[in-house]
Amino acid sequence: MRVALEPAGSGPMLEDLLDHESVKVETVPEKKGILFLKHVEYKLVSPHFMLPVARRFSDFAVFHALLLQRFIYRMVPPMPPKRALKGVLNHRSEHFIENRRRGLQRFMTLVMRHPIISGDELVKVFMTANSAEVQVKMRETIKRIGDEYITCPMSAIVKRFMPDDIQTQTEVNREFICSMLSSIHKLRDVTERMSQRSRENSTDLLAFGKDLRALGSEKAQPPQVATAAPSWQNHRQSIHGLSEDFRILADKAALQGAKEENEVVERLSLFLDLLQSYKRAQQRRPEPLTELLEQPESRLAQQENAIVTMELRSYFSLFCLHQETQLVFTHLPLTTNILGAFIQSQIQGHKEPSSNGRSWMIREVLGKHTHNSN
Repeated sequence: MRVALEPAGSGPMLEDLLDHESVKVETVPEKKGILFLKHVEYKLVSPHFMLPVARRFSDFAVFHALLLQRFIYRMVPPMPPKRALKGVLNHRSEHFIENRRRGLQRFMTLVMRHPIISGDELVKVFMTANSAEVQVKMRETIKRIGDEYITCPMSAIVKRFMPDDIQTQTEVNREFICSMLSSIHKLRDVTERMSQRSRENSTDLLAFGKDLRALGSEKAQPPQVATAAPSWQNHRQSIHGLSEDFRILADKAALQGAKEENEVVERLSLFLDLLQSYKRAQQRRPEPLTELLEQPESRLAQQENAIVTMELRSYFSLFCLHQETQLVFTHLPLTTNILGAFIQSQIQGHKEPSSNGRSWMIREVLGKHTHNSN
């Protein structure tokens, strides 16, 4: 699949992007190495490259750096941090390792969805080379082929495809996508907190149910008061039964939290990574030639070839950014699907029928207690 070469083209279809071959990133269960030198490895599985490969985080880091050299004006996805924030998480903790795996999964998903980057030789080397020599082979590849401007057959003629107002269009698109980036960032943070609260609620419900079970299983007899003893026996059985209800509610709250994290938070994070990579691609654009052109004519004559190359690169960067803008706009409908899934999850969670049943049972217990006391 290719992006339309014409800036005014419709660009790729969303279905084509989503159907693009993806890569599954899995954490290898056992850490490699000895003592404090142990490291985490990740298994990459792809239906296109057939055989799975093992990669360290340092392999991903080199791959990312070389992609930035190869595709200067493209949306190269961001990488997750190598280490946890000091005082927040231990970089050896399971939680941090899982978060980093998710970040690497988003990185590879966006790389493989990109119509230009996914078919590059550098990606093929990363997905097929032997683990011990993958970094060497990737560096050899980038040294041999250079950046996209050098290898693209269109680089010298892209100016023909540029509309007269391309600079204005680029600035308008930049402002729109930066505004979108800010909004998506806020939405992701809110949904992440709500998903976390669902998991915390599950933990509290489970603990409450265990305490109820312990109370309902208490074998000690109350003082022999004529009206209290029979009543307590009945209530103890009811309380023990309620503990199972709370266990079920805890499981449903945990399921809702996990579902929202996978179907909402992660997908918003993926879209957020896409927007961030666009912003950074904008920042890597070449500087205008104004200062260079203000030099004396004698020096301009000496640097004529450099000026021509810089001008061509400038137009090529605009051309690439226009294609990247098409990719971003192609992904925009996903936000409706993601937020729609979140709303449905919240609605389902708030109309849980078991809560009504639990209230009815509590009223029944209290009603029996009042009746027996009388």
